[in-house]
Amino acid sequence: MTTAAPDPIGPDDPRYRAVVEKRFNKRFTAAPDYVHVAASTEDVVSAVAAAVREGRRLVVTSGGHCLEGFVSDPEVKVIVDVSPMKGIAFDAERAAVAVQAGATVGETFRALHAHWGVVVPLGEYPGIGMGGHVAGGAFGFLCRQLGLAADYLYGVEVVTVDGDGRPRVVVATREPSDPNRELWWALTGAGGGNFGIVTRYWFRSPGASGADPAALLPRAPESITTFRAEWSWNDLDRASFLRLVRNYGLWCERTSDADGSYASLWTLLALHRKQLGKIVIRGVSTAGDAAERQVDDFLAALGEGTLAAVNREQARMSWLDFALNPFPDLFTFPPGGVSMKGKDALLKKRFTDRQIDVAYDHLTSADHDVMGGMLGLASYGGAINRVAPDATASAQRDAILDIAVNTGWLDPRDEAKNLAWVRGFYRDLFADTGGVPVPGDAYAGAFINHPDPDLADPTLNTSGVPWHTFYFRDGYPRLQRVKARWDPRDVFRHALSIRSE
Repeated sequence: MTTAAPDPIGPDDPRYRAVVEKRFNKRFTAAPDYVHVAASTEDVVSAVAAAVREGRRLVVTSGGHCLEGFVSDPEVKVIVDVSPMKGIAFDAERAAVAVQAGATVGETFRALHAHWGVVVPLGEYPGIGMGGHVAGGAFGFLCRQLGLAADYLYGVEVVTVDGDGRPRVVVATREPSDPNRELWWALTGAGGGNFGIVTRYWFRSPGASGADPAALLPRAPESITTFRAEWSWNDLDRASFLRLVRNYGLWCERTSDADGSYASLWTLLALHRKQLGKIVIRGVSTAGDAAERQVDDFLAALGEGTLAAVNREQARMSWLDFALNPFPDLFTFPPGGVSMKGKDALLKKRFTDRQIDVAYDHLTSADHDVMGGMLGLASYGGAINRVAPDATASAQRDAILDIAVNTGWLDPRDEAKNLAWVRGFYRDLFADTGGVPVPGDAYAGAFINHPDPDLADPTLNTSGVPWHTFYFRDGYPRLQRVKARWDPRDVFRHALSIRSE
């Protein structure tokens, strides 16, 4: 029996603003007719039933960190906010740790560590909501050592809508005998907002069994060593910049093996616009007493034949202290937030020298006054690539680098020039393949948790390759079948959602 929906909250209620303004990217503004704040799965069922009955387009929000305007789409009339749903507990019946979709990454890290001393390799920013994060695959600082968060997903609870418009609660697991297994599979990488509203996840390592939750997931690292170093743009010319970025790419190519000693080291090379004055390298090691030597060797490899990094900072701390406040200078945002545009790609090989030249030109050009622009290159691969491409919906199991061209701005009047810069930069990087990272020998596509509707725009993607190939590779027809079964009315949709067959 369906319970009454939680009271709708309209624009005159201050709680309405708290939901619609809970967005990382201030470029988009939501204006639904009302919002529902759900405290339980039953609340979600009731809210969905009301929206479908009234014929109102609905979406769900958890942490509010969607990088594009999927939640803030002008066609959206109802937002269901599941952020109050924060329960985290061991489920003895399923022998897995259950995490509700409103919990944040940081809250999940804290509970896993405090109760059982374990970890799931979730994302980097502790404020991200679990709801959409895990459904998109989810990678973070521990990805090279442990893989994606979705690789530990045992089961998922989802509120779906059938062909008659009736919502129902479905539990889907990875058990081969589960008749709902294909829905579980789709939610290991196809992203949120496609098949229903996720209300709960269950985590357990593949192959793990027993009744002791401390033995069902990876042990949390005993310690974390972080480091940061930099180069001044004033000391770099085109040749030294090219050698630095080439060195980083070569290092990623050499160290992407899941069984190698560098799987315990994650790094991020932040190539900021020259206006900012510096290029920054950051990293995280779980190698314990061997971490300092590991970092020494890494920085030596980056500086080979070019300038050595300066102003090195290094610290060792507990895993939880780091996970709850990682790299404060990286994740500190100005009051009121920023508007931004990010364009992601997964690489199977390092950038060519031509691409590095393109980067140098866009980062140093005085033609665009884009202070917040940067190119980030994060090491990838390792344990991620142990998993077969079709074992989960996270199909990119052959990449060694995750790169992103990003820009951010505070003044709305700066939007046009920032978009022109970031789109032009990305287009020129991948000029040989239609301005986009077409999956093939060099590229693995893109990551759906970093969505980019530009890939669906034929004026910006001139490759002729459809947008879904970048995110889902050969798995898209399978996802379409899941969509047709579980969301036949296309209730749950956005600019890059799965389309039914």
